[in-house]
Amino acid sequence: MMSEDMKNKVQEHEIDEVSSEEISEIESGFDADKSARLETIRQMALSGELEYGPESEEIVEALIETIGQRDDNFGRFQAMAAEHQNFQRRASMNENEARISSRQGVVQALIPLLDHFEMALMQDPDKVSAKDVIAGVEMIRSEFVRMLSGYGVSAIEPKVGDEFDPGPHAAMMQQSAEGVEPGHISLVMGIGYKLGDRVIRPAKVGVAPDESSDVGESEG
Repeated sequence: MMSEDMKNKVQEHEIDEVSSEEISEIESGFDADKSARLETIRQMALSGELEYGPESEEIVEALIETIGQRDDNFGRFQAMAAEHQNFQRRASMNENEARISSRQGVVQALIPLLDHFEMALMQDPDKVSAKDVIAGVEMIRSEFVRMLSGYGVSAIEPKVGDEFDPGPHAAMMQQSAEGVEPGHISLVMGIGYKLGDRVIRPAKVGVAPDESSDVGESEG
């Protein structure tokens, strides 16, 4: 509803010259003035400068109490906002620290493997046999597997004749094998790995085809 002040303001212009934007601007100005007047009254009530009659004493007391509650609530809100910001900052720092610590643990576990490679490369090739080289590689592999197991990594090692499971197994080809039923693993082409219960890389296998299938055997 248009206030009397606004009506007087509008009457200073021809009606067809006042746009809706101008009316909104005028109303916004009145709202700002009203808010400023109310805040002045609040401050005068708090400072005791507000003049009022005995019949308004309870109203002013209620006003002062309400202002106090408002200021108290606002102070609590500011404290909670600051605490929330501090919490977010600490959470971000903790997350970054956990990420760095995790990477540091992996790097520290890999460094001994690099030491083994360095030792292997320092050997005189004229004095080392192929058997010694294979033994060294097996030792490094065992150390690497041990390191991975410390992080919850385990191998997926299917055997010929096992039933094919599309979760931990990846069918690379169809190939028949004596004594292997259709839909079962006929060839193991590479082991897989999982982290806990999550498959990181499925084992690569060949699968015995169904004899009634129209799909021919693949060579790869």
